[in-house]
Amino acid sequence: MGVHGVKAVFFDLDNTLVDTAAAGRRAIEEVLPVDPSLLKVVNTLQSKHHYAEGQARVICDKVQAKLLKECHDPAKMCITDLRISHWEEAIQETIGGEANRNLAAECYFLWKTTRLQHLTLAEDTRGMLTELRKGLRLLLLTNGDKQTQREKIEACACQPYFDAIVVGGEQKEEKPAPSIFHYCCDLLGVQPAECVMVGDSLDTDIQGGLNAGLKATVWLNKGMTTPVDTSPVPHYIISSVLDLPAVLQKMGHKMNAKLGTDHMADSNE
Repeated sequence: MGVHGVKAVFFDLDNTLVDTAAAGRRAIEEVLPVDPSLLKVVNTLQSKHHYAEGQARVICDKVQAKLLKECHDPAKMCITDLRISHWEEAIQETIGGEANRNLAAECYFLWKTTRLQHLTLAEDTRGMLTELRKGLRLLLLTNGDKQTQREKIEACACQPYFDAIVVGGEQKEEKPAPSIFHYCCDLLGVQPAECVMVGDSLDTDIQGGLNAGLKATVWLNKGMTTPVDTSPVPHYIISSVLDLPAVLQKMGHKMNAKLGTDHMADSNE
């Protein structure tokens, strides 16, 4: 499925190709009925460590809040230590007393394992990627800690659908820096003006694609909400990643129309 002027498509991972947010909620709900990854943690806290259900739920809620506000500097602390600390703090804030690092680690690894189990690349998304790859080069470009992102990639088994995978935590700069996009172009042997970026983040995916001079940016806006800020402005907006082939087709039609107009202008001259 070739498209005029487009040779490659870069895809974001989290909440674009895979629903990481939902997997995390389900993981915290197998600690809590609100978040499946946490439901198991809640059950463990109740049955094994004799916490009241209300206490277990408060702990999980606090961890969720800490994850949402998380700022990770790999030069200062590995992601595992940071996230065990989230659990340690949440337990201490809820129960009081001395910090319990061992219990925090147990909860963290239970949550992490459950989240990875819920992280899947949907069958229809696999089919779309397979079709796109018949005419285009595909690259997965994700920000984040290298260990965490590589574990997600392995868990959802998406490697066979891409010509290359680039993790921001393994590079000097992450999205939206132009350098990581240009690195991706070099990997695939294409020019920025021949590439399209698809992602759910205006700040990293869309701004990064614009910074790097890519041919087009496609914003995945699942709720089709209107952003508070008017910038950056993506070239296209979709509500499902499965809408991408139609966007690429539209781009092809626009290119053909432009070529036709240029050809007529040349003839008139």
